[in-house]
Amino acid sequence: MDFSVLYIGSGQASWNGAVPLAKSGQKVAVIEESQYGGVCSNKGCNAKIILDKPLELIERVKDMQGRGLDGVPSVNWEDLMAHKHELIVPQDAHGKERLYNVGITTITGHAEFVDSHTVVVNGQKYTADNIVIATGLRPHVLDVPGNELFANSTDFLSLPHMPKHVTVLGGGFVAIEFATIANAVGAQVDVITRSNRLLRQFPASYVDSVKADLKARGVRFIPDMNIHSAAKTADGQITLTGDHEFTLTTDYVLDATGRVPNHDQLNLDAIGVKANSRGIEVNEYLQTSVPNIYAAGDAIDKTIPKLTPTAAFESRYLTARFKGTNDQPIKYPAISEIVFTSPRIAQVGVHLDAALADSDRYEVAEASYDGDWFRQVENEQGGQLALIFDKQTDQLVGAAEKSNNADNTINAIVPYIQMKMTKEQLNDLVYVFPSIEYTLQRRLPLV
Repeated sequence: MDFSVLYIGSGQASWNGAVPLAKSGQKVAVIEESQYGGVCSNKGCNAKIILDKPLELIERVKDMQGRGLDGVPSVNWEDLMAHKHELIVPQDAHGKERLYNVGITTITGHAEFVDSHTVVVNGQKYTADNIVIATGLRPHVLDVPGNELFANSTDFLSLPHMPKHVTVLGGGFVAIEFATIANAVGAQVDVITRSNRLLRQFPASYVDSVKADLKARGVRFIPDMNIHSAAKTADGQITLTGDHEFTLTTDYVLDATGRVPNHDQLNLDAIGVKANSRGIEVNEYLQTSVPNIYAAGDAIDKTIPKLTPTAAFESRYLTARFKGTNDQPIKYPAISEIVFTSPRIAQVGVHLDAALADSDRYEVAEASYDGDWFRQVENEQGGQLALIFDKQTDQLVGAAEKSNNADNTINAIVPYIQMKMTKEQLNDLVYVFPSIEYTLQRRLPLV
């Protein structure tokens, strides 16, 4: 065999495991047909957070008007985009260099399976004892006439100038985060959804609050609408048509209707790897239906959230398996997730809506930050926190927050849930004052 382990894809589901595996002395290769480091590093979360950061700062400056600050800056989109390119463009080379520096063989090109131990790239065959499919997802394309006029998330993240009128198709992470950005930069924004629910994986009440705030900022939501076609107008705009004779003319259409797995491009049928429209089917060891072929990250068909940290965790698990230090099934920890709206919504563990629907099993402690001294230092309004406890064990099993600092609060809670801490144990901790953690402790129900 040419290699001990060969990874198809170089994103988080690959390099987090490939690098330590190579350092342990195993012969490793990584195949990449696009940019080294994958979507998150080059055209996903990293780029998004760069574009979001000044908008977050502006919102905080707005809250402090008349309370020590005068004047609100505006966003220069062109300068911001140049800053994004400055940080993101080198990521491809850095990603490849990270692999090269630890002795990993990098192979650039598209891989297809020949047999269970062999892939072909650019006409060259490569073999390995074990192969990991870490090919991730790509943007879904709405199947309607004229869809070639639509932009996707990659296009938006390199948009040289913000259009005057942006129309977003979809109601998930990408749709609402990018609608928030476009609105903050000054575009007229419409959001068209097939249902009347946004961000289904987050607490409905928090999402409704964020939606109301976006509406107050001028974002228009058009629910229960199926788009039938798109056509270019004489002056270069795009006209959408939909149900009930709906029409809308806009400058820019962002197709944010989801993401689909890339496994359909690997010739999996020829070697018997089972997959479906949601991803590759794996067992509790991340093995596919072919024992020496594994999958990790967003390529997997799973109910666990398809997130960057999840992919990294799976990659590290496979490294331990290949090194022989872990022969147990994968055991997922508490997984946190966030949507970068304004304010943010973050959560971990048992979902708030599920806990509210099962009052016999869960105790939910909810609190508003409107009267909280520490949160009022920045004059934050509308922040909310929910802590979820298992009534039988008294352990903290979930949390959700809507606030400017939701990411920091939920990150503080993750180890509490992972260590199965009870209310009494949480109250025994002593924190720096003032701090988010101290404020969080004050929101606990009395023991």
